[in-house]
Amino acid sequence: MTVTAAPPALRPLTLGPHQVWPPVVLAPMAGITNIAFRKLCREQGGGLYVCEMITTTALVERNPKTRRMIAFDPEERPRSLQLYGIDPDVTAAAVRIVVEENLADHIDLNFGCPVPKVTRKGGGSALPWRRRLFARIVRAAVDAAAPAGVPVTVKMRKGIDDEHLTYVDAGLAAQDAGVAAVALHGRTAAQRYSGQADWDAIATLKQALDVPVLGNGDIWEADDALRMVAHTGADGVVVGRGCLGRPWLFADLAAAFNGRSERALPLLGEVATAMRRHAELLSEAFGSERDACTDFRKHVAWYLKGFPIGSELRRSLAMITSLAELDDLLGRLDSAEPFPTDTLGQPRGRTNSPGKVFLPDGWLDSRDDEAVPEGAELADSGG
Repeated sequence: MTVTAAPPALRPLTLGPHQVWPPVVLAPMAGITNIAFRKLCREQGGGLYVCEMITTTALVERNPKTRRMIAFDPEERPRSLQLYGIDPDVTAAAVRIVVEENLADHIDLNFGCPVPKVTRKGGGSALPWRRRLFARIVRAAVDAAAPAGVPVTVKMRKGIDDEHLTYVDAGLAAQDAGVAAVALHGRTAAQRYSGQADWDAIATLKQALDVPVLGNGDIWEADDALRMVAHTGADGVVVGRGCLGRPWLFADLAAAFNGRSERALPLLGEVATAMRRHAELLSEAFGSERDACTDFRKHVAWYLKGFPIGSELRRSLAMITSLAELDDLLGRLDSAEPFPTDTLGQPRGRTNSPGKVFLPDGWLDSRDDEAVPEGAELADSGG
């Protein structure tokens, strides 16, 4: 396996009063980056670990499910929270709650979601097209967070599609509003999770901005992160699907950014240990072993990707209802089976084809319309 040397001039990522090293951010993923998964990843290496997306409306309306999702381990610092909002006033109110109730140390704003139920109402990756509304939302969040010194960042995509790119304008507007950093996923909303991420766009944004720029997209291995930084000049990376079923990727990232060559290639027995730890942490977080096991089922295929395991055992592991059942099934695995190196560098998680971006009627007619899209707020957090 080729190991890339760490960029010599890279420094800790500075977000307000927080210094993050290595400059690695776990992307918020719905149903994934809860307190259990974040702790599992943090045990592997340093960085910034963002919780699942929280909607501003749900937070302001004191939605019980949303409040439960805002959970951090006592040792988790800085505590990072992503907010989704489309109304400047509601966004400001939500940020004030975060600040006044000391719910988090860092706030990220979601402008990258490509899901049709979001974009068809003008939210997520569709919203930066309305540049004045975008700027108002970001400034409202920054101003509300400023008294407590809580840094605000934004995460976005290149644009709606190749004919409607917004990332440079949006990055400059976010910088003018006072954000601490901007993260760019090098795909358009139309690409969804298909094709290759455009690292050149990340380089373009880095050249346009003075605040730190983080690159996101196609970081499957630690050496991909080093190559992205070398190619783009980015100040750090955001890692999403690459860590699914591989929390040890953060150990690899820590080694890579510290100039070390070791990379984790766990035996199947070591993978089983990580799976058990994950399920145990979910049980502690949920307060219910059965609910934890139900939630853990979706992780099984990611952990076991590429390993020669029979379909019946795989199916049984994906239907567990207790930790005892999980222990029994994990005990049937060949603990000495080597890691399937042919899976290295390969996409993980959801992959799909490009598709039409559904937008509100007349959405593309004016970039300067500041009206808040009707019905674009989401009542439930988590995506």
